[in-house]
Amino acid sequence: MTPQHPSATSALPHPAPVTVLGLGPMGVVLAATLLDNGHPVTVWNRTPHKGDALVTKGAHRAATVAEAVSASPVTIVCLKDYATMYAILDPAPLRGRTLVNLNSGTPAEAHAAARWAAGHGIDYLDGAIMVQPQLVGRPDAVFLYSGPQDVFDRHQPTLTTLGDPRHLGPDPSLAVLYNTALLDLMYATLNGFLHATALVGTAGVSAAKFADLAVDWFMPTVVTAGLTAQAPDLDNRHYPGDFGTLEMNLNALEHITTTSIEQGVHAAQPHLMKQIAEQAIAEGHGDKNYLAVFEVLKNPTHPQ
Repeated sequence: MTPQHPSATSALPHPAPVTVLGLGPMGVVLAATLLDNGHPVTVWNRTPHKGDALVTKGAHRAATVAEAVSASPVTIVCLKDYATMYAILDPAPLRGRTLVNLNSGTPAEAHAAARWAAGHGIDYLDGAIMVQPQLVGRPDAVFLYSGPQDVFDRHQPTLTTLGDPRHLGPDPSLAVLYNTALLDLMYATLNGFLHATALVGTAGVSAAKFADLAVDWFMPTVVTAGLTAQAPDLDNRHYPGDFGTLEMNLNALEHITTTSIEQGVHAAQPHLMKQIAEQAIAEGHGDKNYLAVFEVLKNPTHPQ
């Protein structure tokens, strides 16, 4: 994905009016950031008092969703899910407006929402917030968007107020798909670190001491020199085993699994990794490098 280059929102002569629906912890911060950057902001929440601090800062509190949507050319939705969005917006006058949906969900739900929006005459962007609330408004706070390029371009100055807007393409499902994939990476990495820390902890090694070595080794050796450099090989299905084969890596995975059992640490995670490697070998990838397990992960039930 190609980073956009944020421009200074303060340089805009007239920051656009924005409506924010949903004032949970993230919605409140979105609205406050827009206010701080000069945008006229209208807010609505099922529990009105959650907008009290925003009203004090200058926001307009709408009595109804219809009033809120009518107040601005663009409405940012930060609600629990797509079903909640439909429930509150279906009665509202939406035609001709732009809706930026920052709910979480699945690609199928994003496609359905885009069809729903088209049926209501709405310009629609699906999105995902990739930072915690306290980081919103920073120039490096990544927000993902997908949907029509012209809609994104029209509202990019407003979206830049919130952080670094990345437009991923016209397919409305890309933002939630990227979001899910990045969270998958995050949880897998965290689980790997936690499991490794539990392993060395059986010998009395503190988490702080282990982290100092683990991070210094993992980032340059595995991420920069490994994943970043070899990512094109995944696209080309090119997994040369010149410097280490999957068979050799299976040996390491067996040691991790056995050591976990011996040390009394939860062994399901390394056992699963070992099973995936074994499947890749059974499908004929044993003489390739470890990245060949990608073939199993892409299509786990149908051998290549």
